[in-house]
Amino acid sequence: MTASPFTIDIQLRWGDMDSLAHVNNVQFARLLEEARVRAWHVWFSDSGAEDSPTLPILVARQEIEFVAPLYYGVEPVRIEMWVPRIGTKSFDYGYRIATHDGQIAALAETTCTVIDPSSGRPAAIPEGSRAILEDYAGDEVPFRRRR
Repeated sequence: MTASPFTIDIQLRWGDMDSLAHVNNVQFARLLEEARVRAWHVWFSDSGAEDSPTLPILVARQEIEFVAPLYYGVEPVRIEMWVPRIGTKSFDYGYRIATHDGQIAALAETTCTVIDPSSGRPAAIPEGSRAILEDYAGDEVPFRRRR
């Protein structure tokens, strides 16, 4: 793992809860999306890499392991992010979602694929973007495997 994963605090909304009074599982995907957007902005805006802020990517796969219920509170949730894999045309984000006091609520991984906007087909990760992603490299997401 990198010395310290990139950390983002995101405020929950009252409407994120479901009838069982915990944050609905669909909202976890939205929290991950918000974390990706914020991380992308910070990672690439500060870099000066010309190709990066507009690099077209699509989410190809997402896996979420729900570890413990997450309840609404006035303190934001903390999302730790890193990059466990960088391929030729795709890369993965790894995440830990935790309460403000450190209780892990979920582990997740998202695979993003770079695309060529003119063809819609996968494209190589530009070197400038690859270098930035490498700055956030870390270990695999420690999922509990079912098999």
